[in-house]
Amino acid sequence: MYSKKSAQKQQWDLSPLYQSDTDPKIEKDLAKYKENSYQFINKWKDRTDYLKSPKALQEALGDYEAWLDQGGILGEIGYYFSLRSAQEETNPKLKARLNQLTDFATKIENEAQFFMMRLAKIPIAQQKIILADKKLEKYRHLLSRLFAEAKYLLSEPEEKIMNLKSNPAHSQWVQMTSSLLAKETRKVYDKDGVLKDLPFASLTGLISHEKPKIRNKAAEAIDDILEKLSGVAEAEMNAIMLDKKINDELRGLTRPDQSRHLSDDIETEVVDALLSAVEKYFYLGQRFYKLKAKLLGKKTLAYHERNLSYTKKKKRFNFTEAVALVGEVFKKLDPDFHRYFQLFVTKHQLDVFPRPGKSDGAFCAHNSPTAPTYILLNHNDELKDVLTLAHEAGHGINNEFMKEAQPAIYFGTPMVTAEVASTFTEDFVLTELMLGADDELRLSLQMAKLNDEISTVIRQVAAYRFEQELHQTFRREGYLAKETIGQIFQKHMKTYLGPAVTMSAGSANWWVYWSHFRNFFYVYSYASGIMISKSLQAKVKADPQFMTKVKDFLRAGTSDSPKNIFAKLGVDITDQHFWQIGLAEIESLLKETEKLAKKLGKI
Repeated sequence: MYSKKSAQKQQWDLSPLYQSDTDPKIEKDLAKYKENSYQFINKWKDRTDYLKSPKALQEALGDYEAWLDQGGILGEIGYYFSLRSAQEETNPKLKARLNQLTDFATKIENEAQFFMMRLAKIPIAQQKIILADKKLEKYRHLLSRLFAEAKYLLSEPEEKIMNLKSNPAHSQWVQMTSSLLAKETRKVYDKDGVLKDLPFASLTGLISHEKPKIRNKAAEAIDDILEKLSGVAEAEMNAIMLDKKINDELRGLTRPDQSRHLSDDIETEVVDALLSAVEKYFYLGQRFYKLKAKLLGKKTLAYHERNLSYTKKKKRFNFTEAVALVGEVFKKLDPDFHRYFQLFVTKHQLDVFPRPGKSDGAFCAHNSPTAPTYILLNHNDELKDVLTLAHEAGHGINNEFMKEAQPAIYFGTPMVTAEVASTFTEDFVLTELMLGADDELRLSLQMAKLNDEISTVIRQVAAYRFEQELHQTFRREGYLAKETIGQIFQKHMKTYLGPAVTMSAGSANWWVYWSHFRNFFYVYSYASGIMISKSLQAKVKADPQFMTKVKDFLRAGTSDSPKNIFAKLGVDITDQHFWQIGLAEIESLLKETEKLAKKLGKI
């Protein structure tokens, strides 16, 4: 099943969606989705009975659910073209097609937004009646979220304006900076030490190269590009922060991050508990980088060197070997995990190897309860590629479990738990790798694991604190010069890096390319995902039968709030002590790694 021949052919089979970019079925489906959309819109746009009668509301929500189940606005068309764009990033025809589909969808979204807006504005007394009605139990969480957001909604005409202006007031600014970065090239050493012109995206992958000549040249190039574009980025950040400030004031939101919490269906108290707990453990980052510097024989690390690998003993895994290892771990863990993973491989739902024009990195994509899951990789036979396969497969398995239980209205992953399944599966594979490792390989593996966890938990909370101060300062001052933004950025990065990492002058501009800061207050989800995953892993290791509850969580989708979903598992994510359990585990691994380094005479 996992033969070398079949592994080498691993590219996506998109035929379950469409046969080609010009498949005649695309236009037919587009017309069908438009007809279905306006059938729903025209039936309910002039009616008000569903706002008063639970029976009429049951019919309306049934129609709404049926519309989504039939494909909603775009069905799988947008999904197909987004996947194709990842395969051919430089194809202008695909970009044009996606822009056309976005325009098509936005028009229908504006026509249909009356439905949810009017539901949200139902008087509070009527809300209580609706939420208590057994006929509407299936839709209770959907309605609860709507009612919670109601006081922050504007009128229907105003919401249409807000929707229309979001592109020129936010998205186009962000795309401008991203596009300018993508166009920049510099003459640097490639991974083989050959001097050549490389684009910005390639430079970011070279700053952790094991050879100082290669990484330092790449870092100098990045500094030069970011300095060049820092003035543009200054204007961009001020523009989108002003747009957000205006939006928040119009909606009556009191905190810059409040809209994120509402959209993520997470209580602010949960996020605050996470932030406070992690902040108390920032010293773990400082200790880790001190250890890394010693292991690498350096007094201090430059900022761009913080992700340097400590690897004295390398182990290679071709894709066939990686699939066999991950599959074996999943087989031990749970038969359903193994079954879904086998399907990803055998049904060609993985695009495995790098090639010109293909998107960098890795991701797992899903769209609806009926569409296949697709995973993009760039496998280079490295150890980290095995963990990436396990990570993205975890996302995919989460999607498959949701398909078992959730309709389209609840098919999705809450942001706070988005990384739980992926880090859960990745850690079990890492544990398997450690079982057969000698001390030298174990040290390398533990350092790699710590690097990921410090970066994903500690660093992302420092980044969240940067965002908070950035927006608060902007709202107080009215405009922030790039130097001020850089000072705030360096201040918060230094809090977790400590004295073992030197913040160069150029690092003051490294916020310029960090895209998450444009997707405001998103970064907490990385930290929350790992911490929750650690809790579930510990419970499974203590009692393998707990996997049944883990699968219940994976099936839950957005059918309830994360707080309630985890309460059913006996986990209180509003309690700082819960988050400290995972942090204590990171500290324990750090102590064990320091001890192992001393045993081997490395420090």
